[in-house]
Amino acid sequence: MEETNPRKRREDQKSIQSNEPKTTSLQKEVGLLSGICIIVGTIIGSGIFISPKSVLSNTEAVGPCLIIWAACGILATLGALCFAELGTMITKSGGEYPYLMEAFGPIPAYLFSWTSLFIIKPSSFAIICLSFAEYASAPFYAGCQPPEVVVKCLGAAAILVITTVNALSVRLGSYVQNVFTAAKLVIVAIIIVSGLVLLAQGNTKNFENSFEGTKLSVGAISLAFYNGLWAYDGWNQLNYITEELKNPFRNLPLAIIIGIPLVTGCYILMNVSYFTVMTATELLQSQAVAVTFGDRVLYPASWVVPLFVAFSTIGAANGTCFTAGRLVYVAGREGHMLKVLSYISVKRLTPAPAIIFYGIIATIYIIPGDINSLVNYFSFAAWMFYGLTVLGLIVMRFTRKELERPIKVPIFIPILVTLISVFLVLAPIISKPEWEYLYCMLFILSGTMFYFLFVHYKFGWAQKISKPITMHLQMLMEVVPAEEAPE
Repeated sequence: MEETNPRKRREDQKSIQSNEPKTTSLQKEVGLLSGICIIVGTIIGSGIFISPKSVLSNTEAVGPCLIIWAACGILATLGALCFAELGTMITKSGGEYPYLMEAFGPIPAYLFSWTSLFIIKPSSFAIICLSFAEYASAPFYAGCQPPEVVVKCLGAAAILVITTVNALSVRLGSYVQNVFTAAKLVIVAIIIVSGLVLLAQGNTKNFENSFEGTKLSVGAISLAFYNGLWAYDGWNQLNYITEELKNPFRNLPLAIIIGIPLVTGCYILMNVSYFTVMTATELLQSQAVAVTFGDRVLYPASWVVPLFVAFSTIGAANGTCFTAGRLVYVAGREGHMLKVLSYISVKRLTPAPAIIFYGIIATIYIIPGDINSLVNYFSFAAWMFYGLTVLGLIVMRFTRKELERPIKVPIFIPILVTLISVFLVLAPIISKPEWEYLYCMLFILSGTMFYFLFVHYKFGWAQKISKPITMHLQMLMEVVPAEEAPE
């Protein structure tokens, strides 16, 4: 008995530890500074150019608005620390999927995969492309709002171009990413430095009586968090850099503790910069906040702002397409989606079917939706599974005590993150119900039907339906299974 227990424990650990050879030990070249830069570069995207207006509209005053931005940064930091423990405890790839599988079983894990494929990733892509469209069209409609049809058509065109680039060439997609990542850091620096100069010159009038007129409700706070946390999206993927970090069990939590507060500081300073030249009312009336800032501060070089913001959003959209296309590819390979989605283009050696599928779903979201409704739709689904994943961490503290935990956060942190997640999911439904929440819940629950039909029971008639679809698409798109792809 004394020998079988350790053996059983080792077998249990093998079930959730990656069985791949540990070749990455020779490639641990990312230090603490590089880890912080990766975190900052991953999180900062289109959100900070879109969310300030929505956060302010829900808080109605400058003071509560800045507090929400700080609180979102704290929540993102705590959530990232919880995911760091999960990522070093369960070393399988796939993000939240293996964590939910180990904590709760296959159905919640499949529903996460289903929700990511059809809600979280495509809606995120659609939001970023609509953000690009708003800023790209703003200079042509000075003083008025661009027509909705123009914004939607421009957003759909951006999806088409980015999807095409990533379907044609991995190298071309990576090159686009590198160029536009630099652009977003440049525009953030321009706005922050300009704001600090204005503050030093005494432009502080808009910060007087900063809590006057505040009318907060439970629903308004949760919606303000939805829009603020959208700008921090990406915090949950930080544990993916563990294998490349030098001394990861020390540097990963340090990179999180330093990196996310650094992003938080940038976001607060950008909002402060906006308020140095705009009152709360003027900011709410602005069609594109950063463009208005540029017009008032950088004229006659104000064209720089919409140009660089457009570059920033295109870079964020390209990165989202690049990674999410791979998520669809893996889902097809694992049997969670049509098999053809795991196929690779014979000529281009890219997961073209997965990327095209992803682009089609994102385009469908653009047609009826606007940025605010899509952010609420995205955040509702995302925080449902963020909370469930962190709850899984708490559950495994009691059910999987034998697992090695190189990083172990105090138990009150995952409890707090879980409670806040429950609040963020339930508060908008109770205080201000919207159709998008109902659609989101129905779509998530519909995933159980597909799970039992195609994954659990694998009914013969369901396989007969999917097989000819796969064969026709394979011939049409000139794709083959990954193992048959040419070297």
